[in-house]
Amino acid sequence: MSTLLIKNIGCLQTPVGSFSHGGKKQGENVKMHNASVLIEDGILRKICSDGVSACSEAAADMVLDAEGNLVTPGLVDGHTHMVFGGYRQNEIPLKLKGAGYLDILRAGGGILDTVRKTREADFQELYKKTEGFLDEMLTLGVTTCEAKSGYGLDFETEIKMLEVLKKLNEEHPMDVVSTFLGAHAVPEEYKGNEDAFIDMLCGCVIPYVKEHALAEFCDVFIEDSVFNVQQSRRYLECARTYGFGLKVHADEIEALGGSQLAGQLGAASCEHLISIDEEGLAALAEGGVTAMCLPATSFYLGARFAPARRMIELGIPVAMASDFNPGSCPSLNLQFVMNLGYLKYRMTPEEILTAVTVNPACAIGRGQLVGTLEEGKQADLVIWNAPNMEMLCYRFGSNLALQTIKKGILV
Repeated sequence: MSTLLIKNIGCLQTPVGSFSHGGKKQGENVKMHNASVLIEDGILRKICSDGVSACSEAAADMVLDAEGNLVTPGLVDGHTHMVFGGYRQNEIPLKLKGAGYLDILRAGGGILDTVRKTREADFQELYKKTEGFLDEMLTLGVTTCEAKSGYGLDFETEIKMLEVLKKLNEEHPMDVVSTFLGAHAVPEEYKGNEDAFIDMLCGCVIPYVKEHALAEFCDVFIEDSVFNVQQSRRYLECARTYGFGLKVHADEIEALGGSQLAGQLGAASCEHLISIDEEGLAALAEGGVTAMCLPATSFYLGARFAPARRMIELGIPVAMASDFNPGSCPSLNLQFVMNLGYLKYRMTPEEILTAVTVNPACAIGRGQLVGTLEEGKQADLVIWNAPNMEMLCYRFGSNLALQTIKKGILV
């Protein structure tokens, strides 16, 4: 048995419980002052506050002094697209001239450009590149993440991407939860024949992904020039028959009914939601769907920001994620996402902590394991170069994570 004692924690702040927090509960955090934490074999065994020692230093194999700093749960990034070939910095001149996301996609760029480069990349190239991203995320305080496929749009490449993620989950300290996003865009070889593409995904790829345990969730992009509600319903209902959890990219550019579909199907999360309307909000609230908001994407695209305050008013659990991808958000910095939650969503520090810990953890099926600091849960936590959450929301552009602990091990 290995033990780690973390002492002299100025403030230990955490949501509590293994459920999605909506409404007033979104802003409910426990704050323990002058705290200490005892970790045994990667599990939180004891948490004490007000100077009560969790155990004697002599009984611990290792003692870590938090030096009066803030400690929170490890951050959970619930929406990323981190497996891809190439980059898309070449799109910047087009964007500076006013080209929008869908303009670039319709011209054969955007996602389709990344698809071509991802098809060309071999397994080892994708593995090493994604491994580097996971390393960087750990330094920023992220200890669990979701990652989607979707840059293959054919059987071979989609499976290659998911196999990369499966191997990284086995070999890398980060816990990686995989989502099959086969319906991310219409590949060039199926242009004008979208229904046949959905048929191929449902008849061939989804069964294989399930048989080989390559993903836990299935996702679809509902948008103009991508997939409509009818096609998406067929895809998601097929995924559900195979036991996958459901996720929906919806209302990023236009409100086409994607959030209503997510509510009707009881999706684990509905993602983007920049253009969501009141009908969509009502559907998420009624369906118990977590709103996975992506403010760094709004920032990078110069777009509006999702109505997070309205969501909280309606009792919808709000999560925030990076949306790290090579086109619309080439940043994996979840700390910056937290800053935007304060500056653009007008969320409180407590609401923000919930949005980057327990709510995304529940939305990716890990709420019983991570997302809060509670006795018996996995010992994923961060020591910050800050006295409190207010400082994390206030400072931006610097990495304030001093130490990231994953399963009780400094990483």
